This record gives sequence, C-alpha cells and structure tokens, in this order.
Amino acid sequence: MPILIRTTSNNKDFKDLVALLNHELKIKDGQEHSFFEQFNKIDKIKHVVLAYKEDKAVGCGALRQYSDDITEIKRMYVHPSFRGRGIAGEILKELERWATELFFSECILETGKDHLEAVRLYEKSGYHLIPNFGQYEGITSSLCMRKIIL
Repeated sequence: MPILIRTTSNNKDFKDLVALLNHELKIKDGQEHSFFEQFNKIDKIKHVVLAYKEDKAVGCGALRQYSDDITEIKRMYVHPSFRGRGIAGEILKELERWATELFFSECILETGKDHLEAVRLYEKSGYHLIPNFGQYEGITSSLCMRKIIL
C-alpha cells in the first residue's frame, strides 16, 4: 500500500511528477499534445493527492472544481516503474473521498481513447462514458467519463 498525502499544486513532488506526465503525454498524444496541454495547467489546482513508496513520490492525481457540485479528476499519473501495483486506484479512491468531503456529488474526467490503461482503471472504478464536455466537445481522440460519488 502506498502512503497517500493530501497537498496542493505548489508541492515540488507534484510538480516533478507532472513534468514526467507531460513528457509521456507529449510522446503519446503527438501533434495533439499542445491542444490538450492548455487545459492541464496546475496553477489553479488546490487539491492534490500524492502517493509515496519507499519515501519516493511515485504517483499523483488532483481535483479541480468544474461546477458547484462537480469536480474534475486531473493529472493522474504513476511512475512507470511502480505501475501495476494498484497505486492509481488508491489515488483515485482518495480523490473521490476528498471530493465527497468537499461536498461534490460527482466526478468527471477526460482521457485519451488510446490511453487504454487509464480507461480500464476508470471503468473498473465505476466511471461511465458521457458525451464530451466543455473544451473536449467534438474532440474525437477524447473520452469523457463520470461517476456519481454521493
């Protein structure tokens, strides 16, 4: 089990993990990366969960308020050498607990159609496909998902 902590986007470990995430997504998303990158700024994120193993930050995820009762799951990432150990699922559960404490009734998210591991994680965690929302409307490479948490 990882040790999970709640923090903000000012945390250096979070910034370091997001840099790794952005590098990986730049490769995966190719030419579309710059489009998605504009929606993934972390300066306005107030709720971050970090996962630690062996005193090393190995994964992260964040919440960003979407509306009064909806929060968006953002910046989910687990370092490649720690994948396959259930860490992403633990981060996601902690984000959902925190979202409930903050009185959100549902979580939404966007991921890429080609990000199969992420899609499987979200489906296994109870998320269901919804029409693409906001800036993702009409983006054929995006999948948007939702889960009622209250």
